[in-house]
Amino acid sequence: MKGPFNKEVCEVKKNILILLCLGILLVLPRLAASDCVNFSRASSFYVQDEKTIIYYSQNEPIAKIVLQDCTVNSSSSIRSLKTYMCDSDSLLIDGEECAILSLTSASSGSL
Repeated sequence: MKGPFNKEVCEVKKNILILLCLGILLVLPRLAASDCVNFSRASSFYVQDEKTIIYYSQNEPIAKIVLQDCTVNSSSSIRSLKTYMCDSDSLLIDGEECAILSLTSASSGSL
């Protein structure tokens, strides 16, 4: 069937697809903006303050982690639970599992 009706149906489908995509981005912002980092190359870390840890590979920073509920100091025992971590993962700080509030990759340029 050709004519104006077919064109209107295509336009409506296109608009629905655009709205669906925008809705997904608004409903799932963590998926759209989450940073993940491979920590297998991390050779050291620096405790910046009681909530912030910066990981290094040699002398280059690779990631900054901000903790949600735990505190950390320079003498804390810090262990990663996985080598590839995202901001929804956790670390072990002095034997206690601590949620990551935010993880920023050095490749994002905002360390």
